[in-house]
This record gives sequence, structure tokens and C-alpha cells, in this order.
Amino acid sequence: MTTQAPELTRLTERWDRFRAGRNTALAAEHGWLTLTSFQWLPAEPAALEGIPGLWGSDGTTASLTAAAGDGLTLVEGGAAVAGTITAALADEESLLWVRFGSVVVELGMRANRYMVRTRDARSPVLTQFTGVPVFGYNPGLVVTGTFEPYAEPRSVDIATANPEVPGVAVLVGEVVFALNGTSHRLAAEQGRLGSLLVTFLDDTNNVTSSHWRKLEVARPRPDGTVVVDFNRAINYPSAFTDYGTCPAPVAGNRINAPIEAGERSPR
Repeated sequence: MTTQAPELTRLTERWDRFRAGRNTALAAEHGWLTLTSFQWLPAEPAALEGIPGLWGSDGTTASLTAAAGDGLTLVEGGAAVAGTITAALADEESLLWVRFGSVVVELGMRANRYMVRTRDARSPVLTQFTGVPVFGYNPGLVVTGTFEPYAEPRSVDIATANPEVPGVAVLVGEVVFALNGTSHRLAAEQGRLGSLLVTFLDDTNNVTSSHWRKLEVARPRPDGTVVVDFNRAINYPSAFTDYGTCPAPVAGNRINAPIEAGERSPR
């Protein structure tokens, strides 16, 4: 069915607002576009590349030892780091811990190992950012489907954008829909406010789009109906820098067709 002009205008305006909000969020001072390094913490306190102080982890707790002259301050509260401080996180947690100059150091635990990432507000990826390139709005890639929930969530091992970091996807069901007469079935995780999160591959990957993309599908209606709008497909942070640990799609989450909607490759 052809989308009528007034309706198409309304949908395009909504999409434009979505895109503006997305670009604003990405341009945060120490957001995803500012990642400039990823380093594992050593077992014994030692210097890390490009970061003042001595960093280490006993596997349970992360530690940082610095002198006042190193110029490190806590992100929360702004107190200078003079001596040894520690922090403990659960797997997949992150903490914007300390800062120096234009850099914030993120402490995180991935695959039960402590790591740090630097987030530099002067990163060229951020300072030269003018918006994510996108395909033009395509009403033909807004389709109605159904959500088929699993009786119980299923945990599935997955890869991530970092080969040293394995991941787990907790799947709650499958989104089923048709494109150009072909049926597709994509496994979904639970998203925000009842929505569903689908990470998928298609024939544009590594050609005009990034290695994979994700799509938030609004909360299913009471009858299980969902609207799948590929114009809202977005890149993971790992599409912008080399320092993300973003989840890859589960096996089978591939559409054997080019989905020329949503975000294109940013580099």
C-alpha cells in the first residue's frame, strides 16, 4: 500500500526529530564518540599508556595510585587523587571514575576482567562530528509483524566487537515479519519500557552500513502485533571507534537482503 502524502510528511517529520535527538546524544562531551583507548588492568600496579598513575586489579577490586601532581581528580566530587583509591564493579558495569585535562577515564568490568577506556573530549571523532550519515527515509521498510515470546528467557553466548570480550544475549522471543514476500524471524532482547531490542545483519553490512546494527521495536500491542521500522536502525558505538565491546547478533539474526534504511557506516 502506498503511503499518502500527508501521512508520509508526518512520518518523515517524526523521523527527522528522532535523527536530531540521536545526533545530539552522540555529541555528548564524554560520550561514545570520545573513546580513544582500551586497556586491561594488570594484576600488579603498573603504568598504562597515556594515563597518569599506577593501575592494577586483584580480580575483585580495581586500584589506582597517584600523586597530587599527576593531575587526576575524581569525576564525582572533583577531589584530587593523592594516594590509592579503589573501586569494585560487577560484570558489564562501568564507572566514569577519574579525569585529567580533557580526558575522563572509564573503569569497567568485561568478561570478569577490569579494563579502562579513555574518553577524550578533544577526540577528532567528536570534534569533527556533524551527524551520522543515513539512508533516506523509506516508508517501504516500515512493516507490521508479530512478537512470539519464549516461555522463558534464553541466554545465548555471542561474540562482541572486541575479540577478547565474549558476551551473552538474553533473548525473550522472536519478531516475525515479511519483506517483499519473504518471511523473516529475528530473536529479540528486552528493551526499555517494554520495547524489544533486535541486533541484526543484512546485505549492506561492511558495504554501505557498519558491521551490524540494532533496532528498538516499540512495545508489542496486546495481540502481539509490532511495528518494525528499519528507518530507526542505528549503529553500535563500535561503528565509530575501535574501542567498543558491543554485542554481535545471535546466530540466525540475518536478513538476506539489503536494508537500505537507518544509519550508514560512519567511517
